[in-house]
Amino acid sequence: MNAHKAIDLPSSPVRDAAQGATWHSQIPDDKAMLRAAVELTRDISQARPGIYWPDLLASALVGYGALAGAILVAQPVLAVVLAVVSSLALYRALLFIHELSHIHKDALPGFRFGWNLLVGIPLLIPSFMYEGVHTQHHARTRYGTVEDPEYLPLALMKPWSLPVFALTAILLPPALLIRSAVLVPLGTVIPPLRTLVWERASALAINPQYRRRKPEGDFAHMVFWQELGCSAWAIAAIGASLAWGWRPLLIGLCVVSFTALLNQVRTLVAHLWENDGEAMTVTAQYLDSVNVPPPARFSGLWAPVGLRYHALHHLLPSMPYHSLAEAHRRLGAHLGAGSTYERASYPGLTPLLARLARSTMRTR
Repeated sequence: MNAHKAIDLPSSPVRDAAQGATWHSQIPDDKAMLRAAVELTRDISQARPGIYWPDLLASALVGYGALAGAILVAQPVLAVVLAVVSSLALYRALLFIHELSHIHKDALPGFRFGWNLLVGIPLLIPSFMYEGVHTQHHARTRYGTVEDPEYLPLALMKPWSLPVFALTAILLPPALLIRSAVLVPLGTVIPPLRTLVWERASALAINPQYRRRKPEGDFAHMVFWQELGCSAWAIAAIGASLAWGWRPLLIGLCVVSFTALLNQVRTLVAHLWENDGEAMTVTAQYLDSVNVPPPARFSGLWAPVGLRYHALHHLLPSMPYHSLAEAHRRLGAHLGAGSTYERASYPGLTPLLARLARSTMRTR
């Protein structure tokens, strides 16, 4: 596959932002591709506990071990190196939240609880912040519209919006600490605050117009326990810092801030962000999404847990992350060079960021 060719493919131009039409809405579904995606991957569609658990446990162990080292060592350079290692490992562990939003509840017994205990609650990003939200991003009639919690037409916005979008992620960890330690407990006695926090500050969403609906049934029960765990952890962390010093908490916040920045940069290139609000076909959604397969360098670091195959994920949302590379190989071989499938593959992070930056330049 020639990933470089996909950027300037004549049949898939980047539309001029000054034009009124949304080019995505004009793309019909490639039924052969959609059918092949399902038929060629049935035998690799099951989540394998023997892969999920070791991967999560190893990532968490390295992440927390390196974080402890960054806190304890006296040598500044070594502390920074350990902090970076911790960020990368915890980033991988954290992104299993994406898998939790798609896998069947019975596919990996205990994995949701284990992930929340190891990662979600300590990092103050419990799984309810993504579950029930991310699936709306995959809804056929919501993707790319104002009802999509995870979509902004970034390519059609001003150039300054890109660095602002990326850098605001640095503020996420202290904001989450305030949310769990202060706002959630206060919300138990101030109902309007509880409603505001739930609607506006309880989802990993980037669409400022998104308002989250009140949880119901078993999901509400799960939210209660996860919120309780996060609040108890956040209050304990602040209490310990008041008693024994702020260094561990501040280093931890810096590590998670870098992790959040990595994820925000990944988000910038997860899609082309060229839709201005119209409903799109499945094929259009695929072409507005991005694969960065091998031989792209370092994509496993900045887009781990299968997210280097984000466009393929939009074709097969329930496909476990460990099967995406094989699914990509099969589809590429079956559909061939020049196919619709190939057009969603790109050579790396830098070309994608440059493409997005060029798109914003056309909006001035």
